[in-house]
Amino acid sequence: MELELRHLRTIRAIAEAGSLTKAATALGLAQPALSAQLRRIERALGGELFQRGRYGVRATALGELVLERTRIVLPAVSELQREAARFARTRRDGERLRLGGTHGPLLGALVDRLADAAPGTTVTTCASWSERELAGLLAEGRLDFALAGACGSAPPPDIPHLVWEEIAVDPVFVMLPDGHPLARGRETDLAALADEEWACVPGDGCFGDCFTAACARAGFTPRRMYETDTASCVHLAQVGRAVGLCRATFPPTPGLTTRPLAGTPLMWRHLLGWHPAGQRRDTAATVLAQARAAHADAAARSDSYARRLSRRGPADAADLRRSGLAS
Repeated sequence: MELELRHLRTIRAIAEAGSLTKAATALGLAQPALSAQLRRIERALGGELFQRGRYGVRATALGELVLERTRIVLPAVSELQREAARFARTRRDGERLRLGGTHGPLLGALVDRLADAAPGTTVTTCASWSERELAGLLAEGRLDFALAGACGSAPPPDIPHLVWEEIAVDPVFVMLPDGHPLARGRETDLAALADEEWACVPGDGCFGDCFTAACARAGFTPRRMYETDTASCVHLAQVGRAVGLCRATFPPTPGLTTRPLAGTPLMWRHLLGWHPAGQRRDTAATVLAQARAAHADAAARSDSYARRLSRRGPADAADLRRSGLAS
């Protein structure tokens, strides 16, 4: 008998269950059938893999050796199957791009630009507040590209094999109702907002902790944070219930004024992610270039951000290049 992958899975199932009876139940087999299969596997490998006892089974030295190999072989085969399925799906889908993105204006802007740059391509979208969820969909081959973000210098979701490229780095702005006293200034001190309540879109990164830390450095603890969808954040800011936290590229919205925070206590990195096994380099380069151009368009449409960028000096040239608005 030649050893097969199913035999390795059987050995691992027995080791994990700790008894033939429990393993048989997990595998959907009768216990005598599993015992007979194990004997055939042991003959093929040249010795006993498990010591049987009244309280279950325990791996022998040979069994430990085989189990050690299964921990390498089985995940590698599973990864091969996922890679092959991803590759086949990419070839089968042909001119199709599946984009994911977190809240913000870039996803729609990227779809718009790709419609002009690749008119024969069908683009579908998936929105989520969770960067980790989007990264998981990339890893599973269910998305081709994902627009996500990270607070400050925080790393992107730690999922093996994914590529993350930076689109731009923006300061975090605040959304104020047009009639707010601080809406008339060029920028706002975070400490001046100590008595306000706050609103932002949820995420699974460290932004909430970074915001709390920035408030502590400014000498206060935020009173209340409403974590909700973008439309609700806009409403809460428009009616004066809360100050909204937003990206500097937030589009002009009736009843709202966006302003930078003095000293730039919070930054946001825009990222584009993909799995290189499922994408051609030229496709990835095109989508990344269009994402950066979409960000530049969004930044130019924000009067407060455009004014802030126009006041930046030569020392900030690197930031300007990363924003996509440098000349």
